[in-house]
Amino acid sequence: MPAGSDRAGGFRERVTWVECPRDAWQGLRVAPRTPDKVRHLRDLLAAGFDHLDLGSFVSPKAVPQMADTEAVLAALDAPAAADLLCIVGNARGLERATRAVGVTSIGYPLAVSDTFQRRNVGTSVTEAWGVVGELLAGAAEAGMGVVVYVSMAFGNPYGDPWDPEITAAAVARAWAMGATRVALADTLGGADAGSIAAVLKAVDRPHHLGLHLHARPGAWADKVEAALAQGVRWFEGALAGVGGCPFAADELVGNLPTEQVLPWLVDRGFAVAPDLGALSGLARDAARLAGLTVP
Repeated sequence: MPAGSDRAGGFRERVTWVECPRDAWQGLRVAPRTPDKVRHLRDLLAAGFDHLDLGSFVSPKAVPQMADTEAVLAALDAPAAADLLCIVGNARGLERATRAVGVTSIGYPLAVSDTFQRRNVGTSVTEAWGVVGELLAGAAEAGMGVVVYVSMAFGNPYGDPWDPEITAAAVARAWAMGATRVALADTLGGADAGSIAAVLKAVDRPHHLGLHLHARPGAWADKVEAALAQGVRWFEGALAGVGGCPFAADELVGNLPTEQVLPWLVDRGFAVAPDLGALSGLARDAARLAGLTVP
C-alpha cells in the first residue's frame, strides 16, 4: 500500500477505506431521494473519500432502493481519480454498468455458503463461480475493475460446511481466475477477533485482501485490530454505521462506523484519505438520510 504524509512531514502506512452508502441505503424502507443521494456523494468526494461503493445494477424489484443508480451516476460528475463501484449480480448487471456514467469497478457477492448464495443472488455457489469468470472477462474488456466479495467468509448459521480452509480455498480460486481485488465479508456480523485472525492466517496473501465487517455499536475495534495484525490495509464501512445485512438476526449489527474508525486508525499511526474534520457533519447527514435521530 502507498504511504501517506502526515502533518509533521513524516510518512504513515496508508489504509484504504471504502465508504459504502449503497450498503447503507439498500436496506432502508424509504430510500433517500435521488438529489439527496447525489448531494451526499458529492460531499463525500469533496471530503477526500476516493473509494465509494455507491449503487447496484440488480433487479429494481429485488432492491428498489437502488433503482436510480444510473441517474445518480449521471448527475455526480466525480473526479477522474475516484473509484466508483457498483454491485452486480450477473452479466446483465455488468452490461448496465458499462452503459452508466463513471463506473470504474463492479463488485460481485460470492458466498461460500450455498444457502446464502441462493437467498442473496438466486444461484448456487457452483453457478456463481461461472458468473465470476464472465464478469472478470467482461470487465477487463470494458476497462473496469472487479472486486470479488467472498461472503459468509467467517462462518454461517445455516449448517453449510465451513472452516477457515473453505474461505481460503475460495480466495485462492479467485486469485487463480485472475481476480486482483478480493474482499472478505463478515456478512451477518458474527465474526470475532479470533475467527478473523484464524481465517486471515489460512488465506493466501492476507495483506492484499479487503475486509467488509459488520458489528454491533462499539464492538468493532477488536475486529479491526485483529485484521491489522494480519496485514489487512483495506476496510469498508458506512458513516453512522448505517446498514448491514438484512439477513442478520441481530438488528443492532451494522456497518463499521466511518467517523469512529478513521480517527482510531490515525491515532494508531495510519494515514487515511478522507478529511477527519468533515466526518462528524457527514455522519449526521448520513443518519438523517437513513431516517435516524440525529443528536
